[in-house]
Amino acid sequence: MARDEFDLIGHFFRRDTGAAPWLQLGIGDDAALLQLPPGESLAVTTDTLVAGRHFPHHADAFDIGWKALAVNLSDLAAMAARPLGVTLALTLPEADEAWLGAFSAGFFALAQQAGVPLIGGDTTRGPLSITVTALGAVAVTDALRRTGASAGDRLYVSGYPGDAGLGLALSLSTLPEPVRACLPAEARSLALARLARPTPRLALGLALRGLASAALDVSDGLLQDLGHLLAASGVGAELQVDALPLSPALQAWCASQDPLQATRWALAAGDDYELLFTAPAHRHDEIMALSASLALPLTCIGDILSSAGLRLTAAGRPWEHELPTGYLHFSGSSDDQAPTDSPPASRP
Repeated sequence: MARDEFDLIGHFFRRDTGAAPWLQLGIGDDAALLQLPPGESLAVTTDTLVAGRHFPHHADAFDIGWKALAVNLSDLAAMAARPLGVTLALTLPEADEAWLGAFSAGFFALAQQAGVPLIGGDTTRGPLSITVTALGAVAVTDALRRTGASAGDRLYVSGYPGDAGLGLALSLSTLPEPVRACLPAEARSLALARLARPTPRLALGLALRGLASAALDVSDGLLQDLGHLLAASGVGAELQVDALPLSPALQAWCASQDPLQATRWALAAGDDYELLFTAPAHRHDEIMALSASLALPLTCIGDILSSAGLRLTAAGRPWEHELPTGYLHFSGSSDDQAPTDSPPASRP
C-alpha cells in the first residue's frame, strides 16, 4: 500500500540521534522549537542538491543522504558553530521505499555521528532534489568569518584537498582504463569515499574559536574559495603550491601519472569540504598541537599579504602553470569539465 507524506516521515525520518537539551519540540508539529543557549547567536545555512546537477541520477542513495547533510554541517564548522538541528525538504519523483531507506540511513549515519537532530522538513512530488537547512549556535565574538584575515597571518588548510577531484574523475569514468589500472585499489577507494562521504570538520571549527582569524570551507575549489576570503578581508596572499598536502591517493597518482594534474585537483576541484583558515603567525605552534590532538593534518600553505591579489609560488619562484578556476555556478563548468549530469556538488 502506498504511503502518504506523514507515513513517509514517520517511517523513515523520525529517529532519535541523541540528547539535545536545546530542542524543546521536534518533528510532529507545525514548527520546531529551539532554546538558544545563553549568550549565543543562531547560525543558519541552507544547501540544495539537485539530481543530474549536483549528483548523478544513479548515485548511491546512502551517499546522497550523507552528503546532503555533510555540506551543511561543513558550513557550520567554517563558522565555528555548534550544530543544534537540521531540517530536510525532499522533492521526490515517486515514493521509492528502497531508495528512501538507503537515503535516510546515510543521512542519519552522519546525524548520529555529529549528534545533530532532524527537527522538521517537508516532502513533495517532483524532480529529485534535497534541501537541508542547518542551525547552529555560536557567540558573536567566537564566530569565524571571511573578513578577519590580516597581513602577517598564515594560511592553513585541513586534510587533503584534491581527493574529491580524483574521486569525481573515477566516478565519471573519464580516466582511461589503463590509467585507472595504475592506481592501487586502496587509492581509488579512498578518493571515491572522500567524494561521496566528506567529513564536516566540526571539531576543528570549534577548536579554532579564538585561534583562527578567518575561515571558510572548500566547496568550489581552494583557489576560488580563497579568493572569496581575500576579497572579504581586503588582503592578498602568497600560496606555496609545493606546500599543498597530498593524500596517499594523490601521491599514488603522482607516482604513476602526471603530478601536475594532482596539483590542479588540489587547487581547483573542490567538493572536499575541508576548512581553509588564517591565523596569526605566533599561533603556529598551537595549530600544530591542535593538529596532533585531532589527528587531522593542518598544513600551512602560505601567507596573507597587505597588497591585494594572489601569488602562487613553488620553491620560492612564481608558479607559472595555467591557473585552474574551480566550479562556476549556473555555467555548469569548471576548469576540469564534468558532464552536466554530475558536476561537483557545491553550495548554491
